[in-house]
Amino acid sequence: LGHSFPTRRSSDLDLSRDTWKILKQMSMEESINQVEVELAMQCAPLITGMKISNLFSIGLDDYKAMYDILENSGISVYQMGLLDGRVLFLLYQENQLTSYLSRKDVAELLTRFGYDNVTPDCILDTCRRRYQKYMLEKKDFPHELGLILGYPPEDVEGFVSQQGKNSLYTGYWKVYKDPEAKKALFDRFEYAKESLIHLLSCGIGMKEIISVCS
Repeated sequence: LGHSFPTRRSSDLDLSRDTWKILKQMSMEESINQVEVELAMQCAPLITGMKISNLFSIGLDDYKAMYDILENSGISVYQMGLLDGRVLFLLYQENQLTSYLSRKDVAELLTRFGYDNVTPDCILDTCRRRYQKYMLEKKDFPHELGLILGYPPEDVEGFVSQQGKNSLYTGYWKVYKDPEAKKALFDRFEYAKESLIHLLSCGIGMKEIISVCS
């Protein structure tokens, strides 16, 4: 999908060879909490404070462990839906998301997407309904999800107007303005992911990592 939904697994190809070796070793160690690894892989930009939100997809058997890790972390959890035995969550920083959605350029774009009420609760509830409908009917993708994920409004607007084509760069999302600056940002996201994997491999738990990052 245009907004790398639900997770940008293709970005894993950018991981260094050393990190891949660490991941392979961690996958074979029973002592390693694989939910922590998935959080690092899917949500490193959020955990390290570089992004206001991330989508997180996890198996039905593991979502309780996710809640245990995130308890009292300051990271809010919102369930988006269920697909193929996995649960999709939005993990986000509430204050930062509220501030971002209230920006004039973002609010104006949300109004174009049919939102009269741009409070976070209303936006999340409506987007979830639209997303679930999209998953059933495979049409009318809720592009406001890009804004909820903190994507720059010019890129969300560009994606919609260009129908997902003619992007200047594709990374965590499709870029339609300032590609060099956003490529550098995506590189920092990847560095954050690798850093969290290395910390976990050293025995530092995700709760401690989140505490330090916050």
